Order: sequence, then C-alpha cells, then structure tokens
Amino acid sequence: MKKSTIRITGCYAKLSITRAFTMAEILISLTIIGIIAAITLPSLRANINEKTWATQRKALYSRMSQAIFMMPNISAYGINGNAVQIRNNAAKIFITDGLSKVFKVNNVCGSDDIGKCGFPTKIKTMGGQKLDVPTNLLELNAKNLVGYGIVDNYIKVAAFETANNENILVYYNPYCTYKDTLYNESNFSQAHVCANFIYDLNGKKGPNTFGKDIGFISVLYPSDSVVVAPLPLVKSSGDSTANEAGALCRQQDSESRLPNIEELSALFYNKSFINMNDSYWSSNKVTSRTHYRLIFASGIINELADYYVIDVHCVKR
Repeated sequence: MKKSTIRITGCYAKLSITRAFTMAEILISLTIIGIIAAITLPSLRANINEKTWATQRKALYSRMSQAIFMMPNISAYGINGNAVQIRNNAAKIFITDGLSKVFKVNNVCGSDDIGKCGFPTKIKTMGGQKLDVPTNLLELNAKNLVGYGIVDNYIKVAAFETANNENILVYYNPYCTYKDTLYNESNFSQAHVCANFIYDLNGKKGPNTFGKDIGFISVLYPSDSVVVAPLPLVKSSGDSTANEAGALCRQQDSESRLPNIEELSALFYNKSFINMNDSYWSSNKVTSRTHYRLIFASGIINELADYYVIDVHCVKR
C-alpha cells in the first residue's frame, strides 16, 4: 500500500509520501520467517534437551555416589530365603532395607509392576532398536555371571521413583562376585558389579532413548564401592595402539576419554543398550603404555602391550 499526502507550510506546498508494506510483502516475510523457524527450532530444542539431560545426569550421579558412600556394605540384601524368594525379592529388599536409608526413595515397585513407578515398557537403544525393559539379570545380559548358580541369574528387577521425579530400575546381585573353576574371577568384567541402575530422567515423556534421557549407573565391590556412569560415544574412534588411544578420544570429542577398568565392567553389564560388540580400551593405572581390552563376546578383560592395535571406543563421564 502506498499513500501520498500534501502538506502546505507557509507559501509553499510540500509533497510528503509515506510508504508501507503491501499485504503480499508481509505474507512473504512471514513465510520466510516460518521456514527459518521450522529449520532452526528443532535443533535448538534438541540442544536445550541435551544440556538439560546432561545436567540432570550429573546431579543424579552425584546424589547416588554420595548415597552409596554412606552404605557400609551393599551385598547380601535379600538372601535369607530359598532360591525363589531370593530371585523375587533381593532387588526390592536392597531398595527398601538398604538404599532407602541413605537416598530419598518413593513408590517402590516389583518386577511385575515397574510401570507404576513411571518407567516405560520399551527403551530405544543407542543403535536405534526398541528393546523391551529387561525384567531380570539374565534378560539384562545373558553373559552376566552372578553368584554361585545359574538360578541366581534370574534375580528380578525392582524399581522406584525419586523425589526429583526420576524413575530408576535396580538390577541387584547380592553376592557381588562370581566363582568359576576354569577362570580367575578377576578376569570377568562383571564379576564385581553389585548393583546396576537404569534411570529415566523424565519418565514416559520421551524420547526414552539410551544416551539421552535414559542411562545407567553401576556400583562395583560390596565395600569401598566404586560408582561409575560412563556415557559411550556411538561411533568408534578408529584403530590405534595403546599409547595413542587417548589422543584418538580427544580428537573425536574434547570431553571424551578412555574408560577405566570399572567403566569397562559397567559397559559390558549394559551392552544390550549400547549396541557395541567391539573391544574397549581403558588406561592402566600403573603405566600409560599398557591398556586393558574388554572382549564383549565373553566379558573377559585382559591386558595388552603398547604395540597391540585395537579398535578404540571412548566415553564421556
């Protein structure tokens, strides 16, 4: 729309022209703005969600670490009974009689009603597959070696809600060890995982995806426990010798690093969620030129010398 007016000042007539946008120009501008918003808003929203989840993840890890530190021993809860009672109740008793004394716990649920504790029935793995929530240790990882008999591999999951509205599954091994006559138990990455928590930071809201709103916290050793929560990167960093592996992680992501030996155990324990069937490196505490290798097929950890080349995977803490 164009508008012209004539203003008369004194003896002179002055022509003043006022211009405005036409309706077509306004519509075109709004269309362009809408297209730009449609392109940029999803990525902005994703970045905000990622930062929110990262903050929540670190806060939950801090609270859980402090709680475990206050527990003098985290083994043997729920083993005063026969095999069926242990299988059905060990994890739930660990929550009610142990964890709840040092950690704010709401609405404890057994394996048959974890949905009442707000946990989704399916989880999307880091590989994009939808996985039914495992209901016992065997379903969590068929390679998990628990206690002294296969019956104990069926120890059922329990769940609870936190005061911060997180929903958490608990996979519990009251024995905190594994015995085998053929192998040294220290070679098994999962031999000393006592408790494994799968958390959902926002319940059924979504995206219910591992590595985003869903992750894990693992606790190793019955006393002087170590609590870890590594977040694996999706892609391999490439092949490398031991003394070059750490640098490869930093090249992939400035915040990434090699997992330590406890984090290797946690990664294997939760391997069905991360869809990684290759080996992981971790730094040896004695020398940077020797590393551990985790063999995902068996769950065995062994040491490798500097010259040995292997596929490198990295994690964020």
